[in-house]
Amino acid sequence: MTSQAPTIFSLQAPKDISLTEIEAELNQIWQSYGIAGDDGALPAATRATTFTLVVYEPEETQYLLATLGFYNGPIDGILGPQTQAALREVQRKFELPETGNANPETLAVLREQFAKGQRGSAGDGAVSYADTASPRIADEIAIRNPCRIIALFPIAGEDEGVKAQVSAYCPIQKQSSSTLICCEYITLSGTASALERIGGMIPALLIGGLPKFLWWKATPDPNNSLFKKLAAICNNVIVDSCNFNEPESDLLSLQELVETGVPLADLNWRRLSAWQELTAQAYDSPNRCAALKEIDRVNIDYEKGNPTQALLFLGWLASRLQWMPVSYQKESGDYEIGKIRFVTNDQKQVEAELAGVPVADVGEVVGDLIALRLSSTNPKADCGTVICSETGGCMRMETHGGAQSAGLFQQVSSLSEQKAEALLSQQVQRWGHESLFEDSLGVTAKVLNLAGKN
Repeated sequence: MTSQAPTIFSLQAPKDISLTEIEAELNQIWQSYGIAGDDGALPAATRATTFTLVVYEPEETQYLLATLGFYNGPIDGILGPQTQAALREVQRKFELPETGNANPETLAVLREQFAKGQRGSAGDGAVSYADTASPRIADEIAIRNPCRIIALFPIAGEDEGVKAQVSAYCPIQKQSSSTLICCEYITLSGTASALERIGGMIPALLIGGLPKFLWWKATPDPNNSLFKKLAAICNNVIVDSCNFNEPESDLLSLQELVETGVPLADLNWRRLSAWQELTAQAYDSPNRCAALKEIDRVNIDYEKGNPTQALLFLGWLASRLQWMPVSYQKESGDYEIGKIRFVTNDQKQVEAELAGVPVADVGEVVGDLIALRLSSTNPKADCGTVICSETGGCMRMETHGGAQSAGLFQQVSSLSEQKAEALLSQQVQRWGHESLFEDSLGVTAKVLNLAGKN
């Protein structure tokens, strides 16, 4: 059953202002609104009091959709329900598969239509990023937390400086309609170089004394000056490695950032929590726990296209069991195969195989885990475990001998919480360094640095 999105109450539709007027305009919004309407019908509104979230959005989907009239929500960099509905409308109009995703075919059509509009426009090119018609920005966050969201929106074209907009929206919840939990939004758009120039102004827009988060939706670049400025003033830098274009080298960039002290969080890491919990539970009993040292074979299947989940899970497992990686070999073909060899503290060898499996429907998250098997070459060892996300994954493990060696089968349910918005709403409840993630990423980086050396 599809859940209904909350009704949105608009305190202020996006309004174009100068950079120096941002804070004054936000204050004016709240002064104008007051505590309640003259008739007392409006509930009290709670202003941003929990944290500031800076979103760096490198992808032009919402901008193109808004410019072409398909989308009337705020440009927030979050591909939520309204953006997906707009994408389906475009796909339907131009006879493309209605996926609701910003795939290359859809983006090509949007760019083509945008170019036609630019050539035929006699106006000044100003774009209204949003209006009062059902805006939905970061619903999963705004519903729970009155916060300030600053969206940095790089656009293509000539450098004409940075344009600023402010707005304020409040999702109305039926179960708690006495108080509006409101978010303030600041949108800064311009070329990448223009945004970089005003990077020194952004700290002044962050709410003092409250946690500060940076959601960097591009691949983090340790050498990017804007990234470095923002990372230095935020309590947490949030990424989502499922979107990495060059997964292995980008994971190494993450490790470089960790080594420089940047407090990183990866939403894709959070998607592994159910797999980690089931794996740990499988060895809770004393006899199974004792058999952990017998594991010397690991097989992990993932959806072909992005191996980050598989690599991070293996890094987590190896870090917990103190395995040292000694070789990493890759094979290309219908299946993307990665073969990693580890050595345990007692010099026992462990062989791991990561298999990128072709699937018909990749879904929203590229590279989701499908199944894993932990086993031993010792036939008397009681350590065999198979965990899978669907019957097909278990069947593949069985055909490779998993049924004989596995003493325990478990299944991971598909969770709606795997979407970036929901994971982000959980992530902003904590900040600082995540030692378990950093330990696991460290082992993963050691594996990747071995590629082709053996």
